[in-house]
Amino acid sequence: MSRAFFEQVVEALAGFVDPQYRGFTHRATGSNAKVWFGDEPKEHYEVQSLRRDGRALLEIGFHVEHADRLRSEAVLAPLLAAEVGWRQQLGAEPEAGPFMGRSGGWRRVSETWADADLSDPGAAVEAADRLAMYIGALEPRRRG
Repeated sequence: MSRAFFEQVVEALAGFVDPQYRGFTHRATGSNAKVWFGDEPKEHYEVQSLRRDGRALLEIGFHVEHADRLRSEAVLAPLLAAEVGWRQQLGAEPEAGPFMGRSGGWRRVSETWADADLSDPGAAVEAADRLAMYIGALEPRRRG
């Protein structure tokens, strides 16, 4: 995995998000980049590499990673109630519900891209652009 790829995602993201969302906190590793607002890093936007059924995937979207399923569902509930609105911005690609491949309390609104080339800086820019779309569509609804 490439930490440089995920650092490029974060760097490019600052240029794509609305100025009111540029004050994010972030963390980049060799397998993901997480971006959050405020003091709760368990509720974050993420670009991460995954493997499912032998395929390399890049997941992009919003995650709620509280161990308590009810708490995670409570965070996701306003987004599900506003789904018609954010779907107009994000389209049909996002899936909302349980986290991919993990049982327990984690929830998500995200999509996957198959066979993303993490050596391609253009892919990092595209992922940052899409993540900015998620932030623009979901964050206003999270903030009420």
